Amino acid sequence: MAKDSATYLYCVVKSARRPAAARAPHGLGGASRPEAHEAGKGLWLIAADVPLAQYGPGRLEPRLQDLDWVATAAVGHEAVVEFFSRPKGSAVIPAKLFTLFSSVDKAIADVAARRASIERVMKRIAGAEEWGIRVTRRPVAPSAEESPRPAPMTGAAFLASRKAARDAAASARTAASAAAEAAFHALARHAREATARDRRPEPGTNPPVLEAAFLVPLSARARFKAEARRQASACDRAAADLALTGPWPAYNFVGDPA
Repeated sequence: MAKDSATYLYCVVKSARRPAAARAPHGLGGASRPEAHEAGKGLWLIAADVPLAQYGPGRLEPRLQDLDWVATAAVGHEAVVEFFSRPKGSAVIPAKLFTLFSSVDKAIADVAARRASIERVMKRIAGAEEWGIRVTRRPVAPSAEESPRPAPMTGAAFLASRKAARDAAASARTAASAAAEAAFHALARHAREATARDRRPEPGTNPPVLEAAFLVPLSARARFKAEARRQASACDRAAADLALTGPWPAYNFVGDPA
């Protein structure tokens, strides 16, 4: 008889005892309730059954074009990962969205084959959580030269006005970038690791000056948040806004360390 479901992997948990799943969020649409499956030596897989009619070959790929559906799935995935990240004494490696296996046994075998790498990552993130910052520059207010004038401007005055506007915008970008860089280094002193996202073209006229993630030991959480408040004030003085997010599972720090 053909099997009509696959195993969906949310995360791998390092814990001395079986993670409690009774109150876990439901997760992905159409999936069974998440359950903990023992993988040996303190590792547990948090997984669920999903119907092949929705997530099987030839069925999932077309749905990936529906960004609203993908976003809903991502929220469900994240909710489960966050739930199993909360208990003290456990470390969690989130799986990528839509990580599927033909069975739980296949998922356990995959983890067993990568155990050495997984153990290194677990050691890397143990007793820590991820926090993020996003720094954006506030738009420059129009200068006096750019304000409406009762009389037409001369050519020289118009050129001077445009130059002043460009200089003001450049100065604002420089100040915001300097404040963001200072914030990154100040916060990194309270983190085990830190990483900044590469700058890349984004839609809109005011892309982020900085997006960064920090792996913060639980013992340093209060100091890190206090430093974030200080850096937010410094960014504010540079006409920039710093937003702090977290704590999150260590999504940006679960690659196999070099």
